[in-house]
Amino acid sequence: MLCLLACSVLTTGVVIERLHYYWKRRGNPDETLAAAMTRVRAGEIKEAVWACRNAGHPMGVVAAAVLEQRGLSATETEEKMQVALSEQKLLLGRNMGFLGTMAGAAPFIGLFGTVWGIMRAFQELGTAQVASIQVLGPDISHALIATAVGLVAAIPAVMAYNYFNRSIRVIETEVDNFSSDFLNIL
Repeated sequence: MLCLLACSVLTTGVVIERLHYYWKRRGNPDETLAAAMTRVRAGEIKEAVWACRNAGHPMGVVAAAVLEQRGLSATETEEKMQVALSEQKLLLGRNMGFLGTMAGAAPFIGLFGTVWGIMRAFQELGTAQVASIQVLGPDISHALIATAVGLVAAIPAVMAYNYFNRSIRVIETEVDNFSSDFLNIL
């Protein structure tokens, strides 16, 4: 039970951290692109980089990396953009492995606790003078609590994992589409 409690606390912490991270990364990439391109056309490259970096959306960091590398060949610029894209994708997916692991492992940890508790109940039944459901029932009931707690720990982790994976796919698609458009415009 302590292991499941620790898993639940850690999972809750990761979910809160990820919610905060994605909340800060929301934004409209099209507005940022328009503002940056207006500044680029006016020759205000530093201001355009600043606007991109402060956009919040991951595409802002990618655009800033591209704008900082102006003057390089198209191949070098695209390489720099791919590096920035990769870094942003890593940040988007941070701690997702932990959430997936908790979603899969918590029910098994709970099941292990249930098996352990049932084994103990049968050991007690073997030493009892009278074999009855009144002797065995309470121990089995307590053993099943571990499975329930495992499910209580796993279900929110699965829901969060799926929600965040969808958010990651949406943001990655927006950034990929944006980066292609941005290179074409530049």
